[in-house]
Amino acid sequence: MPESEYAVLLGDEAREFLEVADEKTERICKEKLGYLAENPYPGRGRGDKENLPVDGRRDRYRMHISRTYTALYTVLEDENEVRVLEIVPIDEAHKRYGF
Repeated sequence: MPESEYAVLLGDEAREFLEVADEKTERICKEKLGYLAENPYPGRGRGDKENLPVDGRRDRYRMHISRTYTALYTVLEDENEVRVLEIVPIDEAHKRYGF
């Protein structure tokens, strides 16, 4: 594995989502989340990614997954980690974050 790759870690909420998701949803989510290992930042690499204007200490990002779900994540550059906080239906993410 190249040095530049990020470890993609699932938080409890994201893991719980995948545990109850059907097989197809789980497969698609894992495939798309895998893109974050290559490059988690918007405008680079694969995936529809965007920086979220959320209050807090760390930058938050979102990535759309198949126009159905939105993964919310942070990047810990020092640890070369992407932490997926949660995966929510896209309309819920739009209500919560306004876009």
